Amino acid sequence: MIRLQKVIAQSGICSRRKAEQLILDGKVKVNDKVITELGFKVNSNDEIKVNNKKIKKDRLEYYVLYKPKNIISSTKDEKDRTTVIDLIKSNARLYPIGRLDYDTTGIILITNDGDFANLMMHPSNKIEKTYIVYLDGLITLEQIKKLEQGVIIDGRKTSKARAKILQKDTKYKNTKLKLIINEGRNHQVKKMIEAIGLKVKKLHRESYGIIDLKGLIPGMYRELKKSEKEQLELLAKQ
Repeated sequence: MIRLQKVIAQSGICSRRKAEQLILDGKVKVNDKVITELGFKVNSNDEIKVNNKKIKKDRLEYYVLYKPKNIISSTKDEKDRTTVIDLIKSNARLYPIGRLDYDTTGIILITNDGDFANLMMHPSNKIEKTYIVYLDGLITLEQIKKLEQGVIIDGRKTSKARAKILQKDTKYKNTKLKLIINEGRNHQVKKMIEAIGLKVKKLHRESYGIIDLKGLIPGMYRELKKSEKEQLELLAKQ
């Protein structure tokens, strides 16, 4: 027996918190009976309806995708451009955990588990993400220090980061930088670089916590291992 709100969340239609509110609002039926009790439990044979629509109890799926350039980090696109979901062969109602910009490449997690997605994206989550940043300009040690101490973006200071110069091209005035952050704010890396007076030419997310892109090429994906999922959950709850 499993709590009703968990089953709804696992169906991929919403988070567990939203499912709880739907139950309280009388929007959920089990075997055609309205349920408003949050502790109510169901089994695999029960028919569950949300807003009078039967939910599909999908198998929970978790993927690591190497997002190529010029792919949308969304479930669909109004301009009919290819999305990260289009790259995965599955009948489940998948969605990306967070976003990578259209022109950004690298690791992105895909799932139909609302609880797991919310845990990964929660503001208190301090899972480290590693980016390789190609800069238009030569970064200085002073600018590195500012990135590491935190800069103001969107009116709020970023958390402390780690930065390392991987390569400097003095002839063409370009810098290759490794930047490790533990937040996931909108366009964060690009805004951090702009805050120190430089511009991002190319951006690549190399790792997400303990997960990297080993064995993958752009457009390829693999299933997230159970042990990897459990480790990410532990990191998120620290």
